[in-house]
Amino acid sequence: MVLTDLDPRIHADIRYATAHNFVGRPIVGYREPLCLLTRQAAEALRRVQDAALAGGHSLKVYDCYRPQPAVDDFVAWSKRPGEQQTRAEFYPDVAKDRLFADGYIGAPTAHSRGSTLDLTLVDEPPANQPAYVPGQRLVPCTAPPGRRFADNSIDMGTGFDCFDARAHTADPSITGTARENRQLLRRLMTDAGFVNYDREWWHYSLREEKYPDTFFAAPVARSSLG
Repeated sequence: MVLTDLDPRIHADIRYATAHNFVGRPIVGYREPLCLLTRQAAEALRRVQDAALAGGHSLKVYDCYRPQPAVDDFVAWSKRPGEQQTRAEFYPDVAKDRLFADGYIGAPTAHSRGSTLDLTLVDEPPANQPAYVPGQRLVPCTAPPGRRFADNSIDMGTGFDCFDARAHTADPSITGTARENRQLLRRLMTDAGFVNYDREWWHYSLREEKYPDTFFAAPVARSSLG
């Protein structure tokens, strides 16, 4: 189902339907900027949203269901060493040919089962977020807030899809407010039955997912819901 149909209070910034992602263009299979999830995952996320709002925050999703053709697109991109136009932002300190081996990109991925998503917390109401302009000067995702891309997320220590050890949820170099914010997100998500992937502070899967062994290929589009 479309998450925002169930809970329109949740914000969405579906990066793989845009050029603002580590590949630098819209990804195959993302026909519409939608968050698609199983009903079980969406209903659990609505409970997270209730708890987040009680603390003055709201959820914002970056990616939800990811079709297998999108994963294939990532794999093909990884084998083209000349395509590194976004490295300065997303993987400034990691060699492109290490992204799969180091666990930053997976194939297959739990995202293709429909109960995994990438998300953050924003203040409610959220701050304005400047539009990404292709070709703009890129800043490392590890740069301090105010220097890296002006995402309206509360400070999580790095940007989204930051392929760096500092994006590991419990990385000891992340301290203070950013560490507290990661712990808050993890607590909210864990209480609703989600499990974090420890190398990405933004990545969560529903523990009791409906399709644990199925990887779907239908595109991210309302028409895929049948």
